[in-house]
Amino acid sequence: MNVKIINPFVEASMAVVQTVINVKPKLGKLSTRSEVFTSQSINVMIGLTGDAQGVILFSLGDEVAKHITSTMLGQEIKEFDQLALSAIAELGNMISGQSLMILSKSGAKCDITPPTVIQGKDIRASTLDVPSVVIPLTIEDIGLYEITVSIK
Repeated sequence: MNVKIINPFVEASMAVVQTVINVKPKLGKLSTRSEVFTSQSINVMIGLTGDAQGVILFSLGDEVAKHITSTMLGQEIKEFDQLALSAIAELGNMISGQSLMILSKSGAKCDITPPTVIQGKDIRASTLDVPSVVIPLTIEDIGLYEITVSIK
């Protein structure tokens, strides 16, 4: 996968997470996967259309998602009700939108689909043999946030 497509997602993920929760995440080692699957219990899937096509999957564990949504909403989140799930979906929208703004500087014209929230681990999504790049972000004292980018 082209680094010009991955770098905007790395840059936007770092910036948006830091802005939303006021903690700078630490970028882990990027890796590849042959397929897209949910690695954590709370996941947001967003499609990408236009010059680049594919899916972006944002995966968080329960505690990481509760911390982020509590910060976003300004109240303690104990359960993932519709409001909390909506906040997590919006975080995916924010990162995807900023990524596309960065991509557009190179002339790429893309759009995103509305987010789909998926609850559960090890749920597989077919990307028809398009390899995936995993961007792991560790948020100090909170946990791991993975972004899987599968774009052709």
